[in-house]
Amino acid sequence: MAEINKATEKDRFPKHIAIIMDGNGRWAKARHLPRMAGHRAGTENIRRIIYACMEFGVSHLTIYAFSTENWARPKDEVEGLIQLLGEMLDREVTQLHKDGVCIRHIGRLEHLSDNLKRRIADAVELTKNNQKLFLTIAWNYGGRDEIIYACQNMLKDGLAPESITEELFSQYLFTKDIPDPDLMIRTSGELRTSNFLIWQSAYTEWYFTDTLWPNFDRESLKQALESFANRERRFGGRNSEDAKQHYAG
Repeated sequence: MAEINKATEKDRFPKHIAIIMDGNGRWAKARHLPRMAGHRAGTENIRRIIYACMEFGVSHLTIYAFSTENWARPKDEVEGLIQLLGEMLDREVTQLHKDGVCIRHIGRLEHLSDNLKRRIADAVELTKNNQKLFLTIAWNYGGRDEIIYACQNMLKDGLAPESITEELFSQYLFTKDIPDPDLMIRTSGELRTSNFLIWQSAYTEWYFTDTLWPNFDRESLKQALESFANRERRFGGRNSEDAKQHYAG
């Protein structure tokens, strides 16, 4: 009976989770370490959460790695974050590919070197047919910027105003081939959306935790998934039957 209950709970886990990975700087400060040490610890934690997601049956994981606003940070921190992106690609892509992870990027690649752009493109191309887990990295991403980008391209395509629907608009977003997130997790105790997936998260369930991102481990993730499993999603309706109609429609 316990195994049946366990399976039933897992069936109720979200299929797509998105994470605002916050708290690297505070993690480093608490240990009297340089801020970049926190970012490095946070980057290393991504691997653990990827494999925990696969264990729990999550099929889509989207992580907020660098926002369009992060360019305002000190130059040395920005350069350090860019370096960490390159190191992560060099260190992780081969193994992630072997384990069936499909890597995607959303956002703009401006301000990155041609070499790093090529390495990102190579990682996307290498893993494009994998289906064990779809890992979407939001780098130089902003929700408002994405909406502006979509509007600009609809205008370029000469679309008539009356032809624009939610479904059509969604096809002009960076996430056009990615389902909306079921669960959004924000670590470190902050309670704001920070311009992340603001169109896609209209009916996403949110989970806030005081745990700093480098400390957010498998058990922390399981608690978030269990919280989701115990909720009733209504999508603006009155009950779960309305949610079924939402999915059916």
